[in-house]
Amino acid sequence: MGKDLKGKELGQGIVQKKSGRYEARYVDRFGKRISISGNDLKDVKKRYNEALYENDKQINIRENITLDEWYKEWMDVYKFDVIRENTKKYYNTVYKKHISPYLGMFNLADITQYQIKKRLKELKENGYKFETCNKVKILLVDIFNKALINEYVRRNPAKGITLKRDEKKDIRVLTREEQVTFFDCCKGTFYDNLFVTAVSTGMRIGELAALKWEDIDWDHMVINVRKTLVYQKYESDPKKDFHFEDPKTSTSTRKIPINRQCELALKKQFMQKRAVASKQPITKNVREDCADLLFTTRFNTPLNSQIVCDAINKIIEEINLTKDCLDEMESFSAHCFRHTFATRCFEAGIAPKTVQKYLGHATLQMTMDLYTSVMPQHMETEMNKFADVLDTISQSGDNLVEKQYKNTVHNAKITVFRGDSMGYNWC
Repeated sequence: MGKDLKGKELGQGIVQKKSGRYEARYVDRFGKRISISGNDLKDVKKRYNEALYENDKQINIRENITLDEWYKEWMDVYKFDVIRENTKKYYNTVYKKHISPYLGMFNLADITQYQIKKRLKELKENGYKFETCNKVKILLVDIFNKALINEYVRRNPAKGITLKRDEKKDIRVLTREEQVTFFDCCKGTFYDNLFVTAVSTGMRIGELAALKWEDIDWDHMVINVRKTLVYQKYESDPKKDFHFEDPKTSTSTRKIPINRQCELALKKQFMQKRAVASKQPITKNVREDCADLLFTTRFNTPLNSQIVCDAINKIIEEINLTKDCLDEMESFSAHCFRHTFATRCFEAGIAPKTVQKYLGHATLQMTMDLYTSVMPQHMETEMNKFADVLDTISQSGDNLVEKQYKNTVHNAKITVFRGDSMGYNWC
């Protein structure tokens, strides 16, 4: 039992120093000696009892450590054999540029959700887009998750923060790397042919779901888009059902050229459809108008957007099993294949008017407005081509000057003589 300077009992672990200050000591569950002191005995006892309670309930933290210090530990321990060097470099760039100067000096336990949300708001106000803000958030979530596991914090302040995509960038387009990764993982799966056809034609999922073998003109190598399949509950329906309708607009009735990848996917799908149809029990009810649909479920029933999205997410989940948190592929809807098709068309230099026809947009302006996010990159590429032409012309001009100079020197019959200085005597 501790005593004060007058010999009065103060309680277990509490003593009064010669200076008059009271001090309480204990060893926490991590083996660290903790000291709580102050001039007010009542306050010291209160803080001491609270600390003992937290220690007993195992809700106290291990020790104070700054975010910068923990980031180094997190990177060395949790990421050293998980991520590639270029990914590690990217992590460091994001952290050092967007996080460390603003939050790195604070102790982990003192950082609040308000501080993190404020930092994300500052990034947006400074012109950074959704992708950058989201990477900062994802990075902080994982850093604090590992800190929580190791009892450096009681809660994860980065969790529960939601970010909205930029209003002018609603569309999701697969990067070339994402496209390669997705279709490599997708090969051999049931809906692979559907996805390949979607990204090769830009057709809407409803249009693909309504596609029949008779809609494919192999003589002219085009797909005739004539119908769309809608899964809705109409007034006369007791529940949701499939309905064949005309395409979205009059211009949506169109012909789409079949490239080699699409051709193979369609032919494989033809064989797959026959196999699926032959395996269904006789009692299986398939509507007569849906019996010859080319793309169906494994039960030979029509497709809807939710079924397709679930299939996409299964592929993404498989891909992300082997990826670190910041490298994970972001989920996307079936309509993303249409946007990706259009983007690849622009990258290939296909004229916007032609892309409009492929997509079935009513006006060229609609196409241009929708894909303004990819047009600047396309325009930059086109300008680079123009710059190459200018460089060639400029180089030709330089060569012409050299040629004219040599002719001038030759014709002028320059006499060069040397003395105290060099001079030229023109004859």
